[in-house]
Amino acid sequence: MKSILLLAANPKGTVSLRLQEEEREIKERLRLAGYGKVPINSTGATRTRDIQQAMLDFKPQIVHFTGHGTGKDGLAFEDGMGQLKLVDSEALANLFKLFSKRVECVVLNACYSQFQAEAIAQHIDYVIGMSQEIGDRAAIEFAVGFYTALGAGETIEFAYELGCNAIQLEGIPEHLTPVLCVKKNINLPK
Repeated sequence: MKSILLLAANPKGTVSLRLQEEEREIKERLRLAGYGKVPINSTGATRTRDIQQAMLDFKPQIVHFTGHGTGKDGLAFEDGMGQLKLVDSEALANLFKLFSKRVECVVLNACYSQFQAEAIAQHIDYVIGMSQEIGDRAAIEFAVGFYTALGAGETIEFAYELGCNAIQLEGIPEHLTPVLCVKKNINLPK
């Protein structure tokens, strides 16, 4: 079983997302797979200072961010007052470089997060980002499919494909939005 950390942020003044529903669905899939009563660790209303602390406290192998992405400008976390605080690709890549010996996969379940995924994939073997805007339903379906496969012991590549297929099975036309970035020079499982 993989150690999973979910970072969620929906700062004041941004469009409300169903982050708690996404977390509940992920936990349920993992619980059904035998991960136990507390299948993941999570932080809500995640501030930038919370990210490092959670990485140190929980020592995750998989990090899942759910929230808003703004493309090249970064991912939306919160400041001390709950307001929008963007974290750019370089800062995120440098963070994950520090934890690259432990973290195997990063899932950025946020609109336009492919920019950050590509930057993080310089240091982490597998990073999933979104190539464009993704709706709440599609984001949740992707997460359900992805963690259902991981909970069943499948590879990250298979979990990614199942997540995309879960969107497609629901008839949501966003199944091509998730993008898997793979670190160069890694030995892919056969």
